Amino acid sequence: MTSFVLLLTLLVACPGDAAAQARKELRVGVVGLPAQLDPAAALDGAGPLVTRQIFDTLVAFRDGSTEVDPSLATRWSVSRDGLVWTFSLRDGVRFHDGTALNGAEVAAFFQRQLAADAPGAVWPALFRGRPGVVKEVRALDRSNVQFTLLQPYAPLLTVLAHPGLGIARLVGDRLVGSGPYRVVDVAPGRMALEAFAGYWGGPPRSERIVFLEVSNDDNAEAEFDARSLDVWFPPGAPRRMAGALSTPGLRVGYLAFQTEKEPFSRKKIRHAVAAALDPAVIGVALESSAVPMQSFLPPGVWARREGSPLLGGTRAQVRSLLADGGWPKGHKPTMLVPDETAPLNFPRLAGTLEAALGAADIPIQVRSGPIEAMRAALQAGDHDMALVEASVLGGDPHLFLFPLSTSEGAAKGPRALNYSFYRDPRVDDVLVRASQLSNRIERARLYQRAQIILADDLPWLPIYVRLVWGVARPEVQNLRLHPTGFHRLTSVSLESLPGIQR
Repeated sequence: MTSFVLLLTLLVACPGDAAAQARKELRVGVVGLPAQLDPAAALDGAGPLVTRQIFDTLVAFRDGSTEVDPSLATRWSVSRDGLVWTFSLRDGVRFHDGTALNGAEVAAFFQRQLAADAPGAVWPALFRGRPGVVKEVRALDRSNVQFTLLQPYAPLLTVLAHPGLGIARLVGDRLVGSGPYRVVDVAPGRMALEAFAGYWGGPPRSERIVFLEVSNDDNAEAEFDARSLDVWFPPGAPRRMAGALSTPGLRVGYLAFQTEKEPFSRKKIRHAVAAALDPAVIGVALESSAVPMQSFLPPGVWARREGSPLLGGTRAQVRSLLADGGWPKGHKPTMLVPDETAPLNFPRLAGTLEAALGAADIPIQVRSGPIEAMRAALQAGDHDMALVEASVLGGDPHLFLFPLSTSEGAAKGPRALNYSFYRDPRVDDVLVRASQLSNRIERARLYQRAQIILADDLPWLPIYVRLVWGVARPEVQNLRLHPTGFHRLTSVSLESLPGIQR
């Protein structure tokens, strides 16, 4: 009888125990799950999302923003000439193999990144080449690391939060981190992480995270229906809107006016185009892929200026601006547009812009083609207008406003990034000074000033910012999306809800 009761107890308890255990494992679907774990390999996508859970950075992006908070470094200072940055390391941090974090380990990591033959795309993109602006990184002692730069580079602090610069210790042929999770299993299309018991930031809410390769919406829906997926991070707007979350990201679409050509050399003509574009109409064309943008920086980027909207106006305003600017009768400029259709439908958006401008007596003709072919035309200045995209690289305003708006990027040829070919000594001065200052408040003030000038001149016109999306089952709690797409998952958990079983 006793044995029967014991068996019955086990039969009753085991399903509940198994369910409780399952609730501690978060299953996350991504596109492009990396086969090998190397933080430095990718600027965006699933790679940095995964590595953010495993490798901590010296500083970390704040929730919902590209502003930074202390992480492995608790404080920092910079020399008066802006060439020497010193970071003080947090006490009590250990790598996943038990080794204590110290200045020598941190310096060794960065010195490997400086090497000319080092792999990965992150360092050259964020530091203007390899070694780029960084001369050396050395340990002063166990608790302090010093960066010496070849020239002042204010974006240093922001870009150090990128997961591609997560501190990794090389153990044999594998990289070991100090983050909240450690890798316990890797298989094709699957990577399992386990909470690191000695994590300095405290235990994460989920004991395990399993990242799964999910190639498209169809597969994601099937996995949700089978209850084998908890969270799905699609590359664009998902078809499944139940449980969907979104936030404006860092990828911006804008109209570049060729300001060296008539009539877009005239400021009032550029303002007429902006006034003729209704953000509500643009929003319909964007569907769920993006939202209209009314500033020169996306909402999640620090130093964004909140001011008068850039898009939209009355018909009377458009007519007045065209008359004052001297729109040439019968002129029909060309707008270059990529012929991509996913995840954002460029032809549909281009048709909307063409119709809106035509209705305001600004006739244009759309010419589409592959982005590679377009780029050659843009860099040669062989365009009137162009619908193009750029990212706020590394989350720092310098790495967006500077290449798009200064004379340095306006020289025709393969290095051209300023497709407006706009040159204004005031903007050059403000943005160069902002790139050399370490004081965050002063930098923000200068970026605000630059945005005021750009809003008056409108050499390029922000149109939209792409959305970052996530889809979660009802049991998923505390999922917060980050504008970078590098979501921190330490606070996410699975909670039992009435009437729902896993």
